[in-house]
Amino acid sequence: MFSTLLAFLGACTLIAASPGPSTVLIIRQSLSSRRSGLLTVLGNETGVFVWGVVAAFGLTALLTASEVAYDAMRVVGAVVLVVFGVQTLWHARHTRGAMDDGGTRAEARSGWAAYRTGLLINLANPKAAIFAMSFLPQFVPRGAPQLPAMVGLAALWAVYEVGYYSVYVWFVGRMRTVLSRASVRRRLEQVSGGVLLLLGVRLALDG
Repeated sequence: MFSTLLAFLGACTLIAASPGPSTVLIIRQSLSSRRSGLLTVLGNETGVFVWGVVAAFGLTALLTASEVAYDAMRVVGAVVLVVFGVQTLWHARHTRGAMDDGGTRAEARSGWAAYRTGLLINLANPKAAIFAMSFLPQFVPRGAPQLPAMVGLAALWAVYEVGYYSVYVWFVGRMRTVLSRASVRRRLEQVSGGVLLLLGVRLALDG
């Protein structure tokens, strides 16, 4: 059991370290404030847990079996990514001032908005659902009841990634002096917006 958990956490680390829309979004939100970044992480990991529970009940198999359902969800996910990418690029173009002393633009965004953004990015990604279905069963201990074991692994996966991504939020916060410069801030938002936009286009074209 201990070796299985170690292998599972190692796999979780590799998954979290792989660049993707969630990572880009968390860093982008952390540029606004630490609070916004952390709430985005919590939203994203709520999505991870939801997909894990859905996989535990075998419902993601329906998504795999239905090409229409998968394509519909893929298009929705692509639209979400493109919208966030365009919004980020728009903010990068129209924001001129630097971040203030702890206020930041995140004060204008409610905590619910940051949480909802992280949740939406994750739930709108059909690949996250399919991955959860293929990933979690590999680590269910032999002889253990599959449903509670997979739900427990999904919870552990989400909690572990909260800790992992919180390091990103902390690092961005530590770099606040540099990142508070308007020119640096705009450049980072341009990069993150462009990446989100490209990921959305890629998802839309990925048949």
